[in-house]
Order: sequence, then C-alpha cells, then structure tokens
Amino acid sequence: MKRIRIVSALLALAVLAALVIVTTTPKHGVRAVYASSGCTDATLTGNYSFVYSGFTTPNRSVAGQEDPQAAVGVFTFDGAGNVSTSYAVSFRGVTSGSQSGTGTYSVNSDCTGSMSFTTGDAAGLNFNTARLSVAE
Repeated sequence: MKRIRIVSALLALAVLAALVIVTTTPKHGVRAVYASSGCTDATLTGNYSFVYSGFTTPNRSVAGQEDPQAAVGVFTFDGAGNVSTSYAVSFRGVTSGSQSGTGTYSVNSDCTGSMSFTTGDAAGLNFNTARLSVAE
C-alpha cells in the first residue's frame, strides 16, 4: 500500500515537473521560443526543482476517501539522456525524506519527451513531458 501511495505521489510530481520545465522563465521577462531545428536530449540539461501538493485516493474502492500528499525535490538532466531525482514525500502528514531514483529520458524533435526511472525509490515509473520552451 505504501508503494501505491508513493507511486501516486510520483505520478503527480511528473506532471508538476513538466509544468516547471515549461515555465522556468517569467512570461513577461523573456519571450519563450521553440528550437527552430527541433529539440534533442541535449536541449534539456540542469537542475529543475519541483513542489507538489494535493490529494490522492489510494484505495479507489472507498468513495470519498481522499488523503493529503505533498512532495518537494529536484530533477537533474545531464543533456545525454540520463535523469536523476532526489525528493521528500509527505503522505497523511508522515514525511519520507531522502527518496531518490535514476533513469533515462528522451526529448523528441517536437520538444515533447519522456522519462523512465529504473533504480531507487522511483524505479518503474514512466512519465511523458510537455513541450519544452527555451529562452531566446
């Protein structure tokens, strides 16, 4: 059951991480543009912090049972297709710190992408990412 809760939290984190990647610069400060020649794995490099808070329903057979969850952490992309994460998760007010995972990512020419974690607490999780934007 704990694994299901962590998986639910990490899935929500992936969605949030995609939003963080897309919105890393202020909208009114720097105009976002898309790479004219397309994107590659090298387009995505560096550290991206994320924070998530919300609710999950770990036992879907119980109608109306929603439990609070939150997480904070960092995704690190190396520009060569490798990703790592370090994060803390809080579920029902109980914090599990020092969570981590490593895996691979790929960025498509249309600047969308995917991540797949293969080791650590995040092992087995797969995510799709939104279209990336870069500052001009």
